[in-house]
Amino acid sequence: MTTTADALSTTSTEQLDEQIRAARTAYERATEVPPRRRAEWLEAIASALEEHAGELVPLAQQETHLATGRLQGELKRTVFQLRFFADEIVRGEHFAATIDHEDPSWGMGPRPDIRRVNEPLGVVGVFGASNFPFAFSVIGGDSASALAAGCAVVHKIHDGHYALAVRTGQIVTEALRAAGAPTSLFSTVTGRDAAQALVDHPLVRAIGFTGSPTGGRALFDRACRRPVPIPFYGELGSVNPVFVTEKAWTTRRDEILAGYANASTMGMGQFCTKPGLLFVPAFDDDEVTDVLRRELGTKPLTALLTPNLREAFDTALASVRALPQVDELISGDDAEAPRPTVLITTSEAVREDTTVLEREIFGPATVIVQYRSEGELAELASLLDGQLTATLQAEPDEQLTGLVGVLRDKSGRVLWNSWPTGVTVSYAQHHGGPYPATTAPATTSVGTASIGRFMRPVAYQSFPEGQLPPALREANPWAIARRVDGHRTQN
Repeated sequence: MTTTADALSTTSTEQLDEQIRAARTAYERATEVPPRRRAEWLEAIASALEEHAGELVPLAQQETHLATGRLQGELKRTVFQLRFFADEIVRGEHFAATIDHEDPSWGMGPRPDIRRVNEPLGVVGVFGASNFPFAFSVIGGDSASALAAGCAVVHKIHDGHYALAVRTGQIVTEALRAAGAPTSLFSTVTGRDAAQALVDHPLVRAIGFTGSPTGGRALFDRACRRPVPIPFYGELGSVNPVFVTEKAWTTRRDEILAGYANASTMGMGQFCTKPGLLFVPAFDDDEVTDVLRRELGTKPLTALLTPNLREAFDTALASVRALPQVDELISGDDAEAPRPTVLITTSEAVREDTTVLEREIFGPATVIVQYRSEGELAELASLLDGQLTATLQAEPDEQLTGLVGVLRDKSGRVLWNSWPTGVTVSYAQHHGGPYPATTAPATTSVGTASIGRFMRPVAYQSFPEGQLPPALREANPWAIARRVDGHRTQN
């Protein structure tokens, strides 16, 4: 198992099979564990990460080029998320426990006693992301939500921060062991062969993935080709468009440009919610260029996270730059820590070739699209693929129902006069969107609702009290929130 191996080890398919079978056994042992006990396991992981922060943050900095402050904040978010989920599962909202007692006078005819509850899926495979070495990696959102749901997790380590991931996996495994969780409830694997076998294994019941469209789609298709297909919760990419109305542009142009410059270069543009398209009224190039140069010139520059990401960035930027009627407003460079590039085109050019709307440039480069009339915006928005986010920069008295309606159809989160980066972990958060942003637009990978991805509802009809799962028994031994005969209750 790579949780105890050195950083050069890879997991064989035989080892993977052993780990998944052990994970299934651990899952079965934990199925009747009360929510408070499971919450203690999440708390144990959170505390262990805090205790080892002095070791983990420098290791992450060494492998990713990210600043200490950024990594400390990301680790804090990861710890917060674990504790947030712990509180949620103690309340039991994720069970969605619903009880309809027998009712002989029910309006459509006699109703039997029927009770429904969400049950964990089993063993879940999780693929770590390169751009968030804590928050979307070993014990990031997918792993944390799967454990909170009651599943066992087998995590595929990302090569971009290999040593950090191996060490984090060791810390998580040890924390769970010390807290009394079943052995193998969490483990890690490495290597391409193990990654493919993880998706194929018949005991794996779902996959969580954050990464590139190419890799994600290949694994998604693989999951669907299984004899028994499984859910694949993949986040594949997004250009996160920003639409600026004429009135907002006239009123606060420089403020909007400053916000855009900051959001599009945050983390060297390596955020999945980076705004990569800015739709604005036609403008005088010199004035806008001066503002953007000033703002972009204040942003820190670092090398991109991995050589593969740098290669993909260069390729994507070159392909968009080469499109007809796409020009450079601000030129970057080919340095190890590249300066930001701003490309520019027009709404007419976009209508002729929509490639610029489809190609994510993951890194410090963005595209500005100039429109002639605000009436074009809804049509331009309709040309977009599915997005994680879409942003409106507008004034409070503007009526934009048509445009908002299109953006609602195209994205998972619509923002008004704010910026999509800095995704908060909360009850109402939705981090998802129509394909190709994600493969499961009805679900989120951030926030408490993410726990539900790794559960499925089961209804029990006319069962004797002693045969019901604890969440559905009359006495409510877990003291969870429930809906009984249509009314919300909390024991």
